[in-house]
Amino acid sequence: MKFIKVFVLSLCVAVLAVACKVSYSFTGGTLSEHVKTFSVQYFPNRAPLVNPNLSNRFTEELKEKFRSQTSLDEIVDGEGHLNFEGEITGYRTQALDIKAGEIAATNRLTVTIKVRFTNEIESENDFDKSFSAFADYDSMDQLTDVEETLLNDILEQIIDDIYNEAVVNW
Repeated sequence: MKFIKVFVLSLCVAVLAVACKVSYSFTGGTLSEHVKTFSVQYFPNRAPLVNPNLSNRFTEELKEKFRSQTSLDEIVDGEGHLNFEGEITGYRTQALDIKAGEIAATNRLTVTIKVRFTNEIESENDFDKSFSAFADYDSMDQLTDVEETLLNDILEQIIDDIYNEAVVNW
């Protein structure tokens, strides 16, 4: 009799374990199990001020984020279950913190990227929006001297924002 109770209890626990699906991820992503692929189209630079390497760099870094943070397969020539396309729409510097003599103490580099995201499996998660980030630098520095470091921080922030909007769905 005790054996039958243990067997029935074990069977109930097994059925509940199979019926209840818990989705977790160390990176915070919550993707449908049906999503298997992603694609990132080339993001042309249509900003008034153009950094000639930014399009390639952004496109490759966005791909790398999905390669390293998900188990999705990349579709190179076509569109995956998750597809990213868009363009760089802003790349500008501006003076901040004007001090005596109308000289800027700090300058700001701002990058804006418009992204059209389509999710073939869960179309309610599609979006078409702009992502922007900035980094400040001392006005005594030339932009060309600090640009690489600034872009590292800016692109990391924008790509994290895009990833969170597309995958995390909090």
